Amino acid sequence: MRADEPATILTVAKTAGVSKTTASDALRGSGRVSEETRARVMEAADALGYVPNGSARHLRRASTGTIGLHVPEVLTRSSYYMSFVFGVVQGAADNDYDVTLITSGRRTPRVDGLVLGDPLGDDPIVAKLMDTGLPTVTCERFTGTGRADGVVRSEHAEMLGRLMDHLRASGATRPALIVAGDVSDWAASVHRGFRDWCTRHGVDPLVRTVPFDCPAGEVHQAARELLALEPRIDALVCGPAGSATDLLPLLREDGSDLRREGGGHLLLASCVDSPAMQLADPPITAIDLRPREAGVRCAELLFDLLSGTASAGTERIHPIELTLRASTRGS
Repeated sequence: MRADEPATILTVAKTAGVSKTTASDALRGSGRVSEETRARVMEAADALGYVPNGSARHLRRASTGTIGLHVPEVLTRSSYYMSFVFGVVQGAADNDYDVTLITSGRRTPRVDGLVLGDPLGDDPIVAKLMDTGLPTVTCERFTGTGRADGVVRSEHAEMLGRLMDHLRASGATRPALIVAGDVSDWAASVHRGFRDWCTRHGVDPLVRTVPFDCPAGEVHQAARELLALEPRIDALVCGPAGSATDLLPLLREDGSDLRREGGGHLLLASCVDSPAMQLADPPITAIDLRPREAGVRCAELLFDLLSGTASAGTERIHPIELTLRASTRGS
């Protein structure tokens, strides 16, 4: 840190030998922080001249003290994006910043940098935000024109392959996929992972694409088309968030009951986990994208870019997990 550069929560944390979250909790008097650790953090803050008041510190740095966040308009109906937003807010708070939710690209926002959650290649607002010249981090790569300064992404194609291996081990021989169109890097990666798996195993890929933000009726129609095209389908993988639970009534209505102990013939899995997947009957196997942690990582990368500790073009991998549940239990 230069002599004329004000201390940050990160420098305080490094000096005290703790994490940023612990340092922030210690300075705020919150969280489960021992008195010994709190004293060590306070001592480091005093030695560095750290100013806990966010407004005063941002004024000294001639910055707005705010970052902008844009997510697709499915925000209000998706637990994934709500969790992602809370993660970005947490990451910003750890750096004494506020978050402004951006819903329009009509003018350049008064923020220090931008986080774009799963930006869609055909979203005109994203295109305008990418042209502002503000430091920008995207969760997954942007498939349109322009390149973000930083990217936090996950290995979705690889994880989809792991899911397909599990379905095969559970007895599935004729899987099918319902996936959102390739306007997002996430959807394109899921689609690619499925086709690559089918190629490796000599299986004809059965796929139906739906809009990124589609109602349940369109998912139902896609499922009906797949089942009519190939009655031997024994595993259905649903890409869009929430679509697997949306299909449960349809599958039971059509007599395609889910495989459970004792019978049935259709395995069901989701590419996006949520509380609804856990509470479904039966609980649905899903890929946990860990959205809150992804939001935190995006904010952290943006602040690293703003502080100069990360360079433009940085990509960081966000780990995701496969959670196995009863909906894919073999007979």
